[in-house]
Amino acid sequence: REGGRVPRTAAGSQRRRGAGGEGGGHVAIIAPGAGAGWDDHPMSDLKQQISTDLTTAMKARDKVTSSTLRMVMTAIQNAQVAGDAAKELTDDEVLAVITKEGKKRRDAIAEYEKAGRAELAAAEQAELEVLEAYLPQQLSDAELESLVAQAVAEAGVTEKSQMGQAMKAAQAKVAGRAEGAELQRR
Repeated sequence: REGGRVPRTAAGSQRRRGAGGEGGGHVAIIAPGAGAGWDDHPMSDLKQQISTDLTTAMKARDKVTSSTLRMVMTAIQNAQVAGDAAKELTDDEVLAVITKEGKKRRDAIAEYEKAGRAELAAAEQAELEVLEAYLPQQLSDAELESLVAQAVAEAGVTEKSQMGQAMKAAQAKVAGRAEGAELQRR
C-alpha cells in the first residue's frame, strides 16, 4: 500500500499482492469495478455439479472420471472466454459443451474401432460413459421420428429448399437429446 491506498496501474486497475509478504508473492491485476472474485459471477448448477464431482473423483483417486471431468471443465472455461468478452455459461450452454465433447468421443471410438485399436476405443468409451451421466436421456428412434415429423408439419415445409427451417424447428424441440447427424437422417 502506498499511503494507505491500494496502488493502481495506468489503466486504473488495482494491484493486489498475494501471499508472501511485501517482498514476494504474486500480484493480481483487478479490473476497475471488479469485486472480490468469482462470487460476482455465480456458477451454473451443472458446472457446479461437475466441479463437485471432480473433487470427489480426485479424492477417490478415480483417474478416468477425474481426467474426463478436468477435460470438461477446461472445455467449459474455453467456451467462457471465447468471443469478444468472457462470460459465465448458462446450464444450456454447459450442456452444449458436454454434448460436443461426447460427440468427439463417439467419433474417436468409431475411428479407433475402424483402425483395430480396441484398447483406445475402450478408453474413449469409458470417458463417454462419464460424460453421459451429465447429458439428458437420448431420444429413441420412434420419438425422434415423431418430433421431426411434427417440426416439418409446423414449419409448413413442402419443398427440399425449405428443409433448413424444419431442421431449425426440430433442433429446438430435440434440445440436446439427439445429435444433429441423427436429426438429419430422419
